[in-house]
Amino acid sequence: MVARQLDEQISGRFPVGKRLRVLDVGMGQGSQALRLARAGHQVTGLEQDPKMISVARDALAGEPEGIRERMRIIEGDGRDTGVHFLPGAFDVVLCHGVLMYVEEPDPLLAGLARMLAHGGLLSLLVRNGDALALRPGLSGAWADALTAFDTTAYRNRLGLDVRADRLKDLTSTLAGIGAPLHAWYGVRVFTDTAADGAEVPGDAQTLLAVEEKAGRTDPYRGVAALLHLCGVRG
Repeated sequence: MVARQLDEQISGRFPVGKRLRVLDVGMGQGSQALRLARAGHQVTGLEQDPKMISVARDALAGEPEGIRERMRIIEGDGRDTGVHFLPGAFDVVLCHGVLMYVEEPDPLLAGLARMLAHGGLLSLLVRNGDALALRPGLSGAWADALTAFDTTAYRNRLGLDVRADRLKDLTSTLAGIGAPLHAWYGVRVFTDTAADGAEVPGDAQTLLAVEEKAGRTDPYRGVAALLHLCGVRG
């Protein structure tokens, strides 16, 4: 879903066939970075978890030489982009599933914006702080749902205490760092309560179509579990 949304933003902003310089901060196992390298872009993945780096490098090693040459992996913290790269070095910067683990995200976001060339795209995937009560509410955990209305803190499915972001706050932050919000989507509107490892339904394509439509449509996207925000460097 996020890949479709990202491709839509890239194709609408850059000339067809242009080889973009992409930075994936907190790339995890490298799925998104590798996908973009396969599409012909020059991709740098930045990750601090050695286990994730190992998985990403193993996956990259199985790719053809041309793809391996287009992707590099660097061990490092997303808050230290200025140590590794020059300002304006990238056309696209991804930061997906990272902000929830960062107590003070503003310095990280400012650093990411500095990495963008003029007109560059910043793609963020965050937990939706305006919808934290939905999952416990739909599960009948009423006390947890009541508490969730007044906080952006939550415990994720890994058992970690993390944080969410509100659309209004991120919109303000993006404007302040010179990469104002250009578009946003909801992700996991109807499927967030599905159990981990749940069997994929036979009508998966219809499910995806429903989720994609909901992620673009008010009021549904506003209660999605995740928000995908795209800012553009002015």
